[in-house]
Amino acid sequence: MKLVFATNNPNKLSEIRSLLPARIEILSLKDINCNEQLPETSPTLHENALQKAKYIFDNFGFNCFADDTGLEIEALGGAPGVYSARYAGEGCSAEDNMKKVLDELEGEKDRSAIFRTVIALIIVGEETLFEGECKGRMTKTKSGVEGFGYDPIFTPEGYELTFAEMNKDEKGEISHRGKAVRQLVGFLHC
Repeated sequence: MKLVFATNNPNKLSEIRSLLPARIEILSLKDINCNEQLPETSPTLHENALQKAKYIFDNFGFNCFADDTGLEIEALGGAPGVYSARYAGEGCSAEDNMKKVLDELEGEKDRSAIFRTVIALIIVGEETLFEGECKGRMTKTKSGVEGFGYDPIFTPEGYELTFAEMNKDEKGEISHRGKAVRQLVGFLHC
């Protein structure tokens, strides 16, 4: 089975490929000659994931899936949420985003947070959504070099390590994205 993963993020692409069984061939946007920035203008993770998947299906005709992920921090009223990738502004880096979060949490006792991933799958026009979440807490400093995004400042519930201190397999077992991908795989009967 071949599926396009509608993302321009090489880290997400690598992580997804490591989570899916080998019998599912994942094509990148580059593989299908899609060089444009995918639309992501909706106010929810569900709608953004579906918007990206529909764009690929409608414009390129491939069976595909897209995800959208948000970090929801209790003390910040659920922010950065749907704006997680650009929390510090358009064109910002992961470092910029982490710095903004840590600055805003300075002095906060409640550091609880939830990572959510929504995956939208479209096969022959049929849409299906999957969702995974991982509860945890925000650290006070960065720790670890693995992963990407907010991984160096997020410790999952029941663990002492940040996502960035775990290898791909360890993170994949408990992460929001790993949980959503397992639902996807179950649905595809792989």
